[in-house]
Amino acid sequence: MRSILDRIYTLSGAFAGALILGITLIIMAQIVGRWFGIVIPSTDDFSGFMLAASSFLGLAYTFKAGGHIRVSLVIQRLPARYRKVQEFFVLIIAALLAIFMSWYLWNMVYESYVFEELSVGYIPVPLWIPQLPVSIGCSLFTLAIIDELASVSIGNRPTYQQHEEELSLEEL
Repeated sequence: MRSILDRIYTLSGAFAGALILGITLIIMAQIVGRWFGIVIPSTDDFSGFMLAASSFLGLAYTFKAGGHIRVSLVIQRLPARYRKVQEFFVLIIAALLAIFMSWYLWNMVYESYVFEELSVGYIPVPLWIPQLPVSIGCSLFTLAIIDELASVSIGNRPTYQQHEEELSLEEL
């Protein structure tokens, strides 16, 4: 199960990276097209859609890789026992917020589909299409938080601490 989840998080991060590359290619095509008098319609819309998708698809991977910003000044000063309790409660709060956000985003996708909402650019795009990867990314982030909560609740160290130790060992 662990390897399946890690592959899902890695795949999500790879999709996020591919979308960033796609943004770069669209913007470059727009720039080169201007030199030759060619207008590529809705590049701003599509690059914005890809930016939102890449931001949310990258959340789970970044979280499991220990890349999210944490306020460790307070955490480091706590005794180990209190640190574990604090980490557990923070993950519970994060999981509840992520569950709510995922539910809300999936509801937004559903409503956009039902009401047939379209984007307002040159190329009208049904809004549920660019909203779908955002909802998937948020759901994967929720899964990653719950995964971390389960790991911490059985006594494992948080993933970010493992990555920080690996980085400090590499510096030596």
